[in-house]
Amino acid sequence: MLTLPTEANKLEPYRLTGTPLEIRPPRVALTRTAFAAAHVVSDPIRERSPWDTRPAVDWDATLAFRTQLWDQGLGLAEAMDTAQRGMGVDWATALELIQRTMAAAKSHPMRPRVACGAGTDHLPLAQLTDADAILAAYTTQAEAIEAAGGQLILMASRAFPAIGAKAETYHQVYRRLIDGARDPVILHWLGDMFDPSLTGYWGSSDVATASDFMLSLIAENPAKVDGIKISLLDQAHEEAFRARLPAGVRLYTGDDFNYAPLIAGDGQQFSHALLGIFAAIAPAASQALEALAIGDMQTYDRLFAPTVPLSREIFRAPTRFYKAGIAFLSWLNGHQRHFIMPAGFQSSRDIVHYANVFRLADQAGLLAVPDLATARMTTLLSLHGID
Repeated sequence: MLTLPTEANKLEPYRLTGTPLEIRPPRVALTRTAFAAAHVVSDPIRERSPWDTRPAVDWDATLAFRTQLWDQGLGLAEAMDTAQRGMGVDWATALELIQRTMAAAKSHPMRPRVACGAGTDHLPLAQLTDADAILAAYTTQAEAIEAAGGQLILMASRAFPAIGAKAETYHQVYRRLIDGARDPVILHWLGDMFDPSLTGYWGSSDVATASDFMLSLIAENPAKVDGIKISLLDQAHEEAFRARLPAGVRLYTGDDFNYAPLIAGDGQQFSHALLGIFAAIAPAASQALEALAIGDMQTYDRLFAPTVPLSREIFRAPTRFYKAGIAFLSWLNGHQRHFIMPAGFQSSRDIVHYANVFRLADQAGLLAVPDLATARMTTLLSLHGID
């Protein structure tokens, strides 16, 4: 029995009720491509001046976390915003992460898919003042990722909104990046709820106008676009957008609120997945996708249904702080020895939020070892004066 805080600023008893899901590989081939965006595990003993220096990474724990995702049949979206790119993790660390991950993936028996985020974050915005500078910055990272063997995800760059870029500037840069990539790329549309610095991306604050631009960009050379990840938390928009995509171009949902119906589809079309929440709910995600592959929608719905309120809590506004919930569940489930994040990012959420995540994870069967999770939650509560 635990005593947990509530939204009403009260303390209430809570007894675990969930049955942990088995952690196992899928028994059939999945019919959806599913990338989990994973976080970085800090090494708090080696960390020095966490706000001002490169993060110290526990590489063994970081790579072990990825391995267990692969073991469950999921692909990996590496060095994305879930890994705190631009929020505690710099490009030098991200590149080492990509290189280590690609080496590990090549030796994994399931030969998992790995796509890696290329951006412009190795340079300050003051140096990214025109299309040529932004293109050169992207190219530096893209070449490094391709040299490591990774597929490119062209991450949204804060540099475009910072200079008030119009659609023509986006077109100039993205056209060169898409056409020059070794393999088909994944485009990345991250809404401002995830990063306020990306407001007005694609040259317009009007979603319909931005959508038209994106679709025209893709249509110019669809063979070089694997797909597009959309993270706008708008199910109706995503469904309308994917209906207009050229044949063979995937829609990778980044909607951490509405992923279940989007992945299931409407009988005509469906979304694939590139989701931060899948790193936190891997057993449920893997087994739900397995059920979908064999047409067992009852099991699909039963597995995903309790993960939705959990995901909505982790990604609640301010949404950009969702990384803390991902790392918290990793700690509760024994994937890391501590709950410390690069730049002290664990402080971005409050104890009531963590208590809510604990309850919801239990109810979804996502506390793998309940005694361990209870002991660690008790420690966190004690640090907040709750005994």
